[in-house]
Amino acid sequence: MPEGMKIKIYYEDTDAGGGVYHANYLRYMERARTELLVDMGHDPARYHNEGNSFVVTAVDIKYRHPARLGETIAVVTGLGYMERASMMLRQRCLRDETLLAEADVTVAFLDSKGKPRRFPQELSDKIKKLQKSDTSSG
Repeated sequence: MPEGMKIKIYYEDTDAGGGVYHANYLRYMERARTELLVDMGHDPARYHNEGNSFVVTAVDIKYRHPARLGETIAVVTGLGYMERASMMLRQRCLRDETLLAEADVTVAFLDSKGKPRRFPQELSDKIKKLQKSDTSSG
């Protein structure tokens, strides 16, 4: 199984056809982004408590194959690009080597007034390392 955040598929995740309900892939990707930041030492809760937030501004998702009940999938996150106050992350959901869903997710970093804010330098440096590796944990 590829590196990345592991997700076990439960009955509650599936639709009437027995595959993962399409919106759940977005939930899995959100969890993976959160865990990736936590693993980097930058818990989103800390930024929230300081009045800042990570906000998804765009998602381009493609569904390829369904995950099924009882399977374990991996959510792999890589960096598409990074600007001062936003980034585009490329996320893939995989079952072994089979691509299930892929998305380009644009995330902005905002202050308490909803205005774009530059990423902290330490966080920016860590996120940029994702560009060199497409096997990030989150």
